[in-house]
Amino acid sequence: MTGTVLIVVGVVLLLILIWYFSTYNGIKTSEIKVSESLSGIDVALTKRYDVLTKMLDTVKAYKTYERETLTELVAMRSGMTMKDRQAANDSMDQLSSQINLLAENYPELRSSENFSELQRSITDVEEHLQAARRLYNANVTDYNRRIVTFPSSIVAGMMGASSKQFFEAESVKRQDVKMTF
Repeated sequence: MTGTVLIVVGVVLLLILIWYFSTYNGIKTSEIKVSESLSGIDVALTKRYDVLTKMLDTVKAYKTYERETLTELVAMRSGMTMKDRQAANDSMDQLSSQINLLAENYPELRSSENFSELQRSITDVEEHLQAARRLYNANVTDYNRRIVTFPSSIVAGMMGASSKQFFEAESVKRQDVKMTF
């Protein structure tokens, strides 16, 4: 009888140890997922900043180039004699062929397409950021649930685990990019 009791006690202790380590590992795994998803938010924020500032710079530069080109064109045409117009026409023919070559090599150099690309980029990076925030908050929910529900809360208390905060945009890095033209 004593041998059977020792076996039963041993099995119960073994089951408790297995449960403890399984719960401990589950909480640690959940904590790692929270850290990983927080890193995903930083990646999305960096992508948003990098893509949007570069696209905005490109659009601004092309907008300025387009405005300057049209201004020069209007200035060239006003007050010209017929001979001046012919010379300007010849210059414009040469310039036109250069622009056509440039457009063939870089067909994306059109301001309306730049603005469209900027709009698509804004949508893409914002969706990426929202997905990263949702993943983080889902992982925080899972982690917080694990550490407060019984019986895993016993192991969490022994580990010194504390609840994680949901995503809140506070720092300057997490501010939206200002779009001014």
